[in-house]
Amino acid sequence: MPSRARKALIAAAIGVGLLVTTWYCAFHIGFVRRADRSILDGFVGLHRPRLNRITNFVAQLCDPHPFVFLAAIPVLVAILRRRPRVAVTVGLIMLGASFTTQLLKPLLAASRWALPEHPLTSGFSAPHALVLTASWPSGHATAAMSLALCAVIAAPARLRPAVGAAMAAFALAVCYSFLELAWHFPSDVLGGFLVATVWTLLGVAGLWWLDARRAVRRRELSPTGPAQVSVAEALVPMGVLMLGALLFAAVVALARPHAVVAYASTHAAFMVGAALIAVVGVMLATAATLVLRRG
Repeated sequence: MPSRARKALIAAAIGVGLLVTTWYCAFHIGFVRRADRSILDGFVGLHRPRLNRITNFVAQLCDPHPFVFLAAIPVLVAILRRRPRVAVTVGLIMLGASFTTQLLKPLLAASRWALPEHPLTSGFSAPHALVLTASWPSGHATAAMSLALCAVIAAPARLRPAVGAAMAAFALAVCYSFLELAWHFPSDVLGGFLVATVWTLLGVAGLWWLDARRAVRRRELSPTGPAQVSVAEALVPMGVLMLGALLFAAVVALARPHAVVAYASTHAAFMVGAALIAVVGVMLATAATLVLRRG
């Protein structure tokens, strides 16, 4: 087995360990449960009718029916690039990740603290009971991150950095949207990200193993070929994404400085949790871009 495939399998095993740890912390460690609730409270506190219309639309992009069409895109890209094994692999990654999430939800269903009544959530359409039992890991987070990672795999090497940045933004937008709608706890998002990551690592390991086993002239991911994208080139789009997010936050803060400062001071856990989700999402997309810089 090639060293890259072996390392990917080891990373997948570590991902499984992190998945178990995340679940245990979210359901059995008191301060983590309280932080989970506080972060969600901060997201729900942003609820406004106009914002709710936007977040509903974004979050529903990863509902089963629209997601089928989105998931077909990386598969079709791989087919058009004449990478049949990549096409099959990305399809299996997204299918396997979604199936795993739907299997884990009922198996690990357990009651968690209900969100307290919030003055901004009167008439809120999503019942808080949705985040009490079979919600971990998040199916929407799993779908969004598996789509993001598979898009990086399917894209041509030169486009992978830009695709990774764009898809990281997409995955974070979906997750922030359903958190604002109180569909899930933040720990559900991390669980979904980890499920998608484990399946992606398994898929990439399989591709590298097949590539080494079959001495083909055109390698699917060219693990031993010359790098087509430098590290700096791979990181630039992610830097642009983070800079854009900071500029957006600065514009919002300058537009309503007192309201932003007051909200941040009363929802410190939310600020930390939202930043943590963003960091994890960007790190996963960046790692995929760096690992697949070749071919």
